[in-house]
Amino acid sequence: MSDVIDHTIIGDDLQLVEIELDPGEAVRAEAGTMMYMENGIEMQTGTGGGVFKGLKRMITGESFFITSFFNRGKGKQHVAFAAPYPGKIIPLDLSTFGGSFIVQKDGFLCAAQGIEINVTFTKRLGTGIFGGEGFILQRLDGDGMAFVHAGGTIVEKDLANGEMLRVDTGCLVAFAPSVRYDIKFIGGFKNALFGGEGLFLATLTGPGKVYLQSLPFSRLADRILAAARFKQTGEQKGVAGLGGNILGNIISGG
Repeated sequence: MSDVIDHTIIGDDLQLVEIELDPGEAVRAEAGTMMYMENGIEMQTGTGGGVFKGLKRMITGESFFITSFFNRGKGKQHVAFAAPYPGKIIPLDLSTFGGSFIVQKDGFLCAAQGIEINVTFTKRLGTGIFGGEGFILQRLDGDGMAFVHAGGTIVEKDLANGEMLRVDTGCLVAFAPSVRYDIKFIGGFKNALFGGEGLFLATLTGPGKVYLQSLPFSRLADRILAAARFKQTGEQKGVAGLGGNILGNIISGG
């Protein structure tokens, strides 16, 4: 039985979630996401159920440890957790989804004490080989509140029975266990070489709820790295234009 916690999501594009805990209640969070906590909150860091649990969490891209925050005071106390990159926080009441929800491997932010964070693998070979970010997924199990973070804007879809949606694998954040998930080749020679969207798409088939993100962290990181490389090479070429690579090296101190 999960603790019943109240929450407030604060902010717009750089959100945090503030959790209100009654005496004796607790919340579990990904290590390093805590922003602030009031005086009555006690922090305990562990593996979340033994070494094997910690190792399974590492497989999903999370840290080996998970931190629990207990209200040891006599009144209500608050603790807050911030998303690690620009985006939104999705509150999930697991009791409304049959007690479980599937989340991208690094999407977990925090959850009420009693929620279990487990590793789940997709069943199809093609999904495993080509699924990219979506191959190894997390399953949140319990009957309380859990919070997932996503990049950019969140799009919420309610798929009807048999309704299909094709999504870039990195843009998939979370989906109900009732949704069938697979990876399929997009097809076409020009699509494969020049499409710019990758060779494979996630195929989701309803019924069930799906959450998508407009800016996966991997896409944001790729753009930042590309801009950094362009800036570095552009500066080198600009200086070389004044008198060649030798002059460029002299001016740059090389």
